[in-house]
Amino acid sequence: MRPLLVTLALISAFCIAAEDAPDVPAPKGKPWWDQVHQAYLKRAKEGKIDVLFLGDSITQGWMEAGKKVWEKTFAPMNAANFGIGGDKTENVLWRINNGEIDGIAPKVVVLLIGINNTWTAKNTEAETKGKAIAGGTKAIVAKLQEKLPNAKILLHAVFPMKDGLPPIVKVINAEAAKLDNKPKVRFIDIGAKLANADGTVSKEVMEDGLHLTEKGYQIWADAIEPIVKEMMNKE
Repeated sequence: MRPLLVTLALISAFCIAAEDAPDVPAPKGKPWWDQVHQAYLKRAKEGKIDVLFLGDSITQGWMEAGKKVWEKTFAPMNAANFGIGGDKTENVLWRINNGEIDGIAPKVVVLLIGINNTWTAKNTEAETKGKAIAGGTKAIVAKLQEKLPNAKILLHAVFPMKDGLPPIVKVINAEAAKLDNKPKVRFIDIGAKLANADGTVSKEVMEDGLHLTEKGYQIWADAIEPIVKEMMNKE
């Protein structure tokens, strides 16, 4: 095989392996992503973080569509938001392995992750890939417990979307629920609060069928505010 073809084959193999390894730390490898990561490293060095939100664009959205709700509900708790759009489990795992939680001691970590790992999965792969993605979530929880032994983790089920819960998300949530280990890890599923009676989600809650509106963030805040406060105050 020619050298160029060998190189391309290796790159292709690496990409496939990375895609199928949600529990293996991996950076996004994009300048904009690294800039956000660097901003979170700077925020971590500032300290005074009692509640840490960790996840993808849905978490990052607290600073956008959910900003008013955040300022009213979580900012007074000394909360910090470390969400990055497009992140998969492996990206969050890489970030916590590379400084974002070093030197801080949050009382509670609020974790929502996994939906971006599902986009390339076929319906026939729901069971196997769903369990693999949940394995990535498990790896994140384990690493958080290792690096933040005194923190409690509020682990969220992946939220429903416009048309409800795809089979793969049901598998992810069922597996993630097994990580519940109170008082250190608490699994919570607020999907019923976000969704209609038939399981679908309205545009008032998710304008594009995935990302929350201000109303959606208010529902989320109302669902977890008392739980976060309880976890913060419980030894």
